[in-house]
Amino acid sequence: MTRLLPVPPAAQLAGPISDYQQAVAAKRRHLALGVVLIATALVISAVGAEVRPVTLWNHIGNFTSYFDRLLKLDTGARVWTDPQEWFWGLARWGRLLGETLLIAYVATLTGVVGAFAAAAPASRNLMRRAWVRFAVRRSLEFCRTVPDIVFALIFVAAFGLGALPGVLAIAIHTTGALGKLFTEVVENIDMAPVEGVASTGASWLSQVRFAVTPQVLSNLVSYALLRFEVNVRGATVIGFVGAGGIGQDLIVAIRKFYYSDVSAMLLMIIATVMAIDMLSARLRYRLLAMESRP
Repeated sequence: MTRLLPVPPAAQLAGPISDYQQAVAAKRRHLALGVVLIATALVISAVGAEVRPVTLWNHIGNFTSYFDRLLKLDTGARVWTDPQEWFWGLARWGRLLGETLLIAYVATLTGVVGAFAAAAPASRNLMRRAWVRFAVRRSLEFCRTVPDIVFALIFVAAFGLGALPGVLAIAIHTTGALGKLFTEVVENIDMAPVEGVASTGASWLSQVRFAVTPQVLSNLVSYALLRFEVNVRGATVIGFVGAGGIGQDLIVAIRKFYYSDVSAMLLMIIATVMAIDMLSARLRYRLLAMESRP
């Protein structure tokens, strides 16, 4: 059934229409002002950092030509015309790539344990002592602020070349990064189960174990899987300073201009990271789906 709605007289609509137009105009002015401010800040930042678009334009050819050289063998033929020659070091590179994965795994697991241990003391809803929260939060900030490659350089000087400096460097950085994420998850939990466990006379650790952990476990695992993906890339980079893994051979190939070797190792790393991304994404989706079930 169709109903006809009466249209108010134009005099009555004039006021609301004028208010609407003014609101739209104000919104557009604010948007334009925001764009101008962002553009101004971008220009000032570019000038301060000495970013020169002209230099980028004049030398962009060097960038593209380098990638062209990566796809050529020493004979001048394209790499895909002779896969055996292209991947001549597959056995060694595969072993080093496996070492990179192990470094990332051990470092991630160690960092997850450290971050989980620090999350509850750093949370405002669980830790009432302000000095404890302050100390834990500042420690986590230190761990994630110092780049992992700087930690790697320090540990290489202390312990020598190998996987140990890489594990320690990534583990410390992972502890700081995941510690902040875990803390934010813990601070958003439902406090009713915690109060219920506390009413039984349970200790603080028991409250964390039985009331907090079940609520946040799936999110923590999801963040840990995501961090593992990041650490695989990080373990490759810190190999540049001698901290183990395929990064050591990759930086040597780059410095000696072994272009086909560089492209072969990069392809192996990319394929490995893509596989890890897909597998971990599926695991995260399953965990989130299990959490959403009643």
